[in-house]
Amino acid sequence: MNAKRNAKGAITAITHPNATAEMALQYRDIIITAARTVDKGVVDIEENQSWERLKIHTVPLVRYMGKGTEGLQNMREEFEAENEGIAIPTQVRWLANPRTIRERRQNGEIAVSSVVLVVKGSRVAQSLVKKGIKAVGVWYRVET
Repeated sequence: MNAKRNAKGAITAITHPNATAEMALQYRDIIITAARTVDKGVVDIEENQSWERLKIHTVPLVRYMGKGTEGLQNMREEFEAENEGIAIPTQVRWLANPRTIRERRQNGEIAVSSVVLVVKGSRVAQSLVKKGIKAVGVWYRVET
């Protein structure tokens, strides 16, 4: 199977013309391995549905600027734990280059930054844009 990222950012793979999504999901581990050749942040697969990309603002660097993706993985887990009905199918990413963010933080220029994440379902995304998203008891502003 050859996995690729399409123009809209979704990872796609071609299967046999008669294969259904249900059949493909029987090979979940193989498909995830193939998808990770395109994006190491892939954590799960499921049948087609709407995914919405959101920006989260004023994220404290002292808490989430960990080594590698450790801090962002913690953020993802906290968002999913504290916000009912939210599922984040890919890794949370910094909106700007992490190296630049780290340098600006060390120089005392910034203490917060923004991240981008993807949530399953347009209703969930609309709700988060309206009310915000919570992690460790703190509410963050969300925009599409």
